[in-house]
Amino acid sequence: MTGIKSRNRVLVTGGAGFLGSHLCERLLAEGNEVVCVDNYFTGSKENIVHLLENPFFEILRHDVTFPLYIEVDEIYNLACPASPIHYQYDPVQTTKTSVHGAINMLGLAKRVRAKIFQASTSEVYGDPEIHPQPESYWGNVNPIGYRSCYDEGKRCAETLFFDYKRQHNLRIKVARIFNTYGPRMHPNDGRVVSNFIVQALLNKPITIYGEGNQSRSFCYVDDLIEAFVRLMATGDDFTGPVNTGNPGEFTILELADTVLELTGSKSKLIFEPLPSDDPQQRQPDITVAKKHLDWEPKIPLKEGLIHTIAYFDDLLQKDENLRKRG
Repeated sequence: MTGIKSRNRVLVTGGAGFLGSHLCERLLAEGNEVVCVDNYFTGSKENIVHLLENPFFEILRHDVTFPLYIEVDEIYNLACPASPIHYQYDPVQTTKTSVHGAINMLGLAKRVRAKIFQASTSEVYGDPEIHPQPESYWGNVNPIGYRSCYDEGKRCAETLFFDYKRQHNLRIKVARIFNTYGPRMHPNDGRVVSNFIVQALLNKPITIYGEGNQSRSFCYVDDLIEAFVRLMATGDDFTGPVNTGNPGEFTILELADTVLELTGSKSKLIFEPLPSDDPQQRQPDITVAKKHLDWEPKIPLKEGLIHTIAYFDDLLQKDENLRKRG
């Protein structure tokens, strides 16, 4: 009997998080049925509340370190705290989320023969000795530092994905995500964009670690989600890993100046010691993404920051506790 199943059923782990909620939104807009899985450690129901009335959207409260039995066609594995303040809170659990979570999602994909996407990270490159970073670079990672639970957890997850492909012929896609920002970032996640914006809007001192000469590349969330969807749509012969990020490079001081300009803030800059293992440079080489995904970011930093500032400004107006922060 034909014509019964017309929609792809897509599982998004970490679906109530910053990136996950935007991905759920995009997948629903494209006519998919979406199952959002989250344990709400860093994700928030507020990020997905606007999707609840959609009859093709479903939520499961679940921790990916435990197996999940569900029937799906595709899996996007985004579950893992991604900011240092959150992944260092319980480093053992962070490693388990990356490693056990990958094993459980890969096991599910193997059972139902689903295509599976892994949200990896530029942190697999550590404090890079090559600049910008191509996918062929193996990285410079401290395996026993404070960031290792995240860096090495994600590296191990990539290993598992490629071993499942080789051993079980699984259809895998691996994206290495560079710094991404936009609406629905957690206001207390300790990341530089959210930190600077909240501090500026509150006219509090803007905290810069080190001298502020370290560089980052900032990709707006809509551009990143476009890369995810394009990667998942590629043929089975292309697996990645593929860098997904904006190659435009800015120093932390340049970012601070831009945020001050766009907010009209009276905040002053203060300088604190640089955290352990903090990378000095981070910039993606997106040659592979251009070739295989026909993708590159479209949204410039200032435009993306305007949208992000508007989101945090609205959040501060609604949240008295957040306004008193700091």
